[in-house]
Amino acid sequence: MTKESAVYTAELEKLCFSAPWSEEILCETIEQSESEFFCAFVDGEFAGYAGMLCVLDEGQICNVAVCPPFRRMGVGEALMQAQRERGLARGLSIMFLEVRAGNTAAQRLYEKMGWEKVGVRRNYYSNPREDGVLYNLYLQ
Repeated sequence: MTKESAVYTAELEKLCFSAPWSEEILCETIEQSESEFFCAFVDGEFAGYAGMLCVLDEGQICNVAVCPPFRRMGVGEALMQAQRERGLARGLSIMFLEVRAGNTAAQRLYEKMGWEKVGVRRNYYSNPREDGVLYNLYLQ
C-alpha cells in the first residue's frame, strides 16, 4: 500500500466498517516497519486491501475489505494469501484475527484457507453490537 492508495482505502473503510480508520491513521500505520498492507487492483481499479501488524513472531490481521463490485471474485482470498506468504517470509509462527459473528462469508473464507476458530469475544463490536469470532492460523 502507498500513501496514494490510502485515499481509496480510507473510503472503503467508511463503506465497510462502523469504526473506520482515517486516511491519516492508515498513512501513519503503513510507514511502520511492523506493518504489512496490501492493495488489490482489478484491471487497474482499486478492489480491496488487507492489513497486518506484526510483533515478534505474531501477526494480527487488523483490516480486510473488498469493494462491493469485486466481492466473490477471489480478491479477498488473494489478499489473505498475500498476507500468509508475507507472514511466512517474516518468520511469523502464528497469525490471528477477529471477525464479526454475522460475517459468515468471511468466516467461510478463513476456514477454507486453514484458519482455526479458537474463541468468541462477547459484544466485541459496536454499531451494531455483535460478538467477535477469533481465528488463528499456525504457520510453523
